[in-house]
Amino acid sequence: MSGFIGEFFGTMILIVLGAGTGASANLKKTYGHGSNWTFISIAWGLAVTMGVYVAGALGSDGHLNPAVTIGFAVFGFFPWSSVVPYLLGQFLGAFVGAVIVIIQFYPHFKATPSVEEGNTVGIFATRPAIANPLFNFLSEVIATWAFIFILLNLGDFTQGLKPFIVGMLIAIIGMGLGTTTGFALNPARDWGPRLAHSLMPIPHKGSSEWSYAWVPMCGPIVGGILAAGLQVLVK
Repeated sequence: MSGFIGEFFGTMILIVLGAGTGASANLKKTYGHGSNWTFISIAWGLAVTMGVYVAGALGSDGHLNPAVTIGFAVFGFFPWSSVVPYLLGQFLGAFVGAVIVIIQFYPHFKATPSVEEGNTVGIFATRPAIANPLFNFLSEVIATWAFIFILLNLGDFTQGLKPFIVGMLIAIIGMGLGTTTGFALNPARDWGPRLAHSLMPIPHKGSSEWSYAWVPMCGPIVGGILAAGLQVLVK
């Protein structure tokens, strides 16, 4: 249960702060409206940092991400017996985190009357800058591969200042590789909030764009497995 609880609350905090950043940047009449990509990338990095601290303190390994959990398990870095509790915690935590963001910003959703002005699924989930399914998939594979390969070489990343290093890693991946797809890197970070967007009565919401959702699900998982496999080869 400690793994489930840690992953649930850690991922919830990740989404509260990360999707909250997206809402701040895109919704009208917030003080953060119009913030740029650097702001978003750094904020998502810090959101991961805080989520890892919470998860580690509550007894999990601070994965917060099915691509980490599955990639680690495939090559023996993590026990298969813990995979299901971790995945449940991640997806449920992401969903609840997105619901909290909807409540926090509800008046601002009402004040943003059209999807063209920023009230879109992109606040909660990812969408491509250029819609090209093959290259969108490859972008997620490459970005997640880089993230998890570096992560594997950080050791125990829940201790000391290492969660901050993980956050800065997320930020530089966002700025360096994330501008093509919005850098999901994490199926739970995308699917949990996307489901909340689908189910919750958000004013003026547009499509939840489930036709694209296979990319942030499959791309990160493939990238995570490739990164763990490479780590085995080079060690």
